[in-house]
This record gives sequence, structure tokens and C-alpha cells, in this order.
Amino acid sequence: MELHYQIAGMFKPQIHLIGSNTIAAGIKLYGDGVPLEGTSDFKKPRRNKALPLWVVVDSTGKLEGVLHTCRQFEQCRDVIVLVSQTTPRRYLQYLDERQYDYHCVGTDSVNLRRSLDLLSKKYHVKTILTDAGMILGNLLLNQGLVDEISLLVHPVIVGKTSYDMFQQIEKKHDLTLVKCERLQKQYVWLLYKIKKKEPPHTK
Repeated sequence: MELHYQIAGMFKPQIHLIGSNTIAAGIKLYGDGVPLEGTSDFKKPRRNKALPLWVVVDSTGKLEGVLHTCRQFEQCRDVIVLVSQTTPRRYLQYLDERQYDYHCVGTDSVNLRRSLDLLSKKYHVKTILTDAGMILGNLLLNQGLVDEISLLVHPVIVGKTSYDMFQQIEKKHDLTLVKCERLQKQYVWLLYKIKKKEPPHTK
């Protein structure tokens, strides 16, 4: 994880875009249980503005009661939540009580294209890094919202229990290798740029 976040920092993102499932899985996998909320969790933290904001896609309120685990992370300036018109009122009240900024972007689910446009304009963002699992990552790729893919290759053959990150991709994407770097003697970092198809010329 240390190497993972070291690579993430190289992109100098203003925002980390994260799915609620990824956060829930991370809490379960790397945490020692959910800590109790303290007084400081009910107000915005005062941290270095150079730190990235964490923007969480959570229209169902999955992270109610555990969102403070993100806010407590020292490398997170603060948490912003993207919700939809179907998000439970109770979850919105939970966010209000703790001074989380949130934006309703979408009807039944979060509209990712509109969300990226909003984040760019409201927070003057140029670089968004998504530390995503399969669901959010595949949605972004399918909607043509990804410029680069960063992969960290580990010296392990997982076998039948492997997790196919790209199984829900709807069409082929051609990539251009930008970087191939060996890290800590045994890991390989690959950075690819997605080839964008030129729109057809009209006369």
C-alpha cells in the first residue's frame, strides 16, 4: 500500500475519486475495526491545501457511520460525496451534521460525466486520480472518461481466485505505453495512455 500511494502521489492529483465499495472493502481488509467518531469528526479538518480531496461516489448511503475513517486519513484534505436524487434523506442528514460537502449529480445514480465537469469547475481541478475497484473503473472506461491507466504488477500468480479488473469493459481500448519502471527490485510500474479515437471528419 505504501508503494501504491507513492505512485499515486507522482500524478499530483487535486482529487482522488473513489467508489463506496472500494472504501468499504479497504476498511474491512486493512482496518482494525471502525473507530468511534470523535468531536473532530463533526467538522471540517484544517489541513494543507496541497493535499488531495477525496471524492466518494455513494448514492446509496453505503458509508453511513464509517465515512470518518476517510476523513481521519492524514493524506486526505477532506471528503466530498457525490449522491443522486434517490439517496436516502437519512444519509444526507448524516453528511450535513458532519459538515461534509456533497453534490447531487444524477437521478437514479451518480452521473459521472456531469460529476467530473462539476468538480473541474467548482474546485478548479485539472488532475483527478481514481483509486478504484472494478465497478467505478469500468464505468469510467466505458464512458470514455479515462486518459491514462496506471498498473502495478506484483510477482504473484493468483490463479483461480484472480480478480478480473476489466471484465465489464464493453469495447476494446488501444493503449500507448508511456512508462515502464522497475520498483523495489520486484515490482513493475506500467503507465499507459488511452488512444482516443478521432471523430469522423464532416464536410
